[in-house]
Amino acid sequence: MDWRAWLNGLGLHVPASPNVDAIVIAIVLVAGAYAIGWLVAGWVAPRIIVALARWAGCLEGITLRLVCVVTRYGIASLLLLIVGNSTALSPIGLMIVATALGVALAILVFHVGKAAGLGSAVASIIAAIALVAATAGTLGGMEPLIEGLKNVGFSIGARRFSLLGVINSIVVVAVLFVVARIANRIVVHSVGRLHALDMSQRVLLQKLASIAVVVIAGLLGIDLLGIDLTALTVFSGAVGLAVGFGLQKTFGNLIAGLILLMDRSVKPGDVIVVGDTFGAVSKIGVRAVSVVTRDGKEHLIPNEQLMTEPVENWSYSSRNVRIHIPVGVGYGSDLPKAQKLMIEAATAAARVLIDPKPSVWLKSFGDNSVDHDILVWIADPELGVGNVRSDILNRVWVLFQDNAIEIPFPQRDVHIRTLPTTPAPANP
Repeated sequence: MDWRAWLNGLGLHVPASPNVDAIVIAIVLVAGAYAIGWLVAGWVAPRIIVALARWAGCLEGITLRLVCVVTRYGIASLLLLIVGNSTALSPIGLMIVATALGVALAILVFHVGKAAGLGSAVASIIAAIALVAATAGTLGGMEPLIEGLKNVGFSIGARRFSLLGVINSIVVVAVLFVVARIANRIVVHSVGRLHALDMSQRVLLQKLASIAVVVIAGLLGIDLLGIDLTALTVFSGAVGLAVGFGLQKTFGNLIAGLILLMDRSVKPGDVIVVGDTFGAVSKIGVRAVSVVTRDGKEHLIPNEQLMTEPVENWSYSSRNVRIHIPVGVGYGSDLPKAQKLMIEAATAAARVLIDPKPSVWLKSFGDNSVDHDILVWIADPELGVGNVRSDILNRVWVLFQDNAIEIPFPQRDVHIRTLPTTPAPANP
C-alpha cells in the first residue's frame, strides 16, 4: 500500500523528500507541550487533590499520581490541539503533532476511565477511539473516517445499525457514566456538609439526589443517542411486567428505605434490635439497612423487614437506656450495707450517668439469696451494654469481699430419716 497516496487521498500532500526543518519544529513543539504539562502538573496536582477532598470527600482510587498524570496529559493535549489548529505546519509536521495529540489524549482517557471504574478493557477501547479520532481530526480526515464507519453496518427494517453508531454509543455511555459518578459523589458530599439538617434528612436528600443524577444521565443519553422513545413502548411494558413480578421485592425495599428516612423511625446511628440482631445502624441503603453488632459483624437487613416486623429502637426519642443488673446477697448479710456498696460500684463505672442516678431495688426473697436489681442509665448504647454489666459486677465482687458480704450459691439440705435394712448373709 502506498502510504503517500493514502494521505494524499485524505487531502494531505506529503512531499517525496520530507523537510527536515519541519520535522524538527514539530518535534520541538511536541516536546515543549509535554514539558509544560509535566511542570504545571507538579504545581497544580496537590491543589486539585485538596479541592477534590473539600468538594467530593475521599474519592476512592483518586491519588496524587493519578491527578498528576491526568493534569499532565490534559495540558499537553490542549496545547497540541491549539498548535495543530493555529500553526501553519508542513504535512509531515502536522502528522507528528496529530500523533502526539492522539497519544496524549488516549493516555488521559484511559486513566480517567480506570479511575471511574470502567475497567481496563473498556477504558482501552475508549482510549483507542480517542487516539484515532484526535489524530484524524487534527489531520483533517474526520469526514472520510466518519463516512467509512457509517458504511460498515446493516439495516433492520427502517433502522440502520452502523459501526459509527456503536462507537458513538460506547463513548456516550462511558462519558455519561463517568460524569454521573463524579457528579453524584460531589452532590452526596455537599449534602453531607449541611449540618443544619439532621442525619436522617441528609441521608434522604443524598438518596433523592443520587436518583435524580441517574435519571438525568439516562435522559441525556437517550437524547444524545437519538433513541425514539415511541419505539420502546412495547419494551417498556414488558419491563413494567417484569418489575411487577420479578423485581417486586427490590422496588419494595427501595420504597421502604425512602419511607424509613422520611418518617425518621430508623436513622443512621440508632441502636436497634430486629429479631436476634442487636447493633447500631451504619447506613440505610437502597436495598437493605446495615446494622453493625458489637462483635464487628455487619448484618444487612432488608428495608421491608423493618417496615413489617417489630423493631426495638433504643435511641428513637432518647439515647438514654436503663440497664438491669441482678445481684444476689446472702440471708445473713447486712442488706443496707450491701445495697450501699452496690450503689457505690454502679456510680464508679465510667459510662454510667449521674443523672438519672443509679438505684437498687430489692426484687424478692429467693430460695438461696435476697435478690436485688442494680438499675443504671447510659447514654451511649451503641457501645454495648455487656461491658457495663461486667464493670459493675467486678466492682461489686471486690467491695463485697472487702466488707464480708456473702454472695450465695445454690445449696440443698438432704435429710435421711431411715436407712434400708439388708438381711445378713447366711452362713455357708
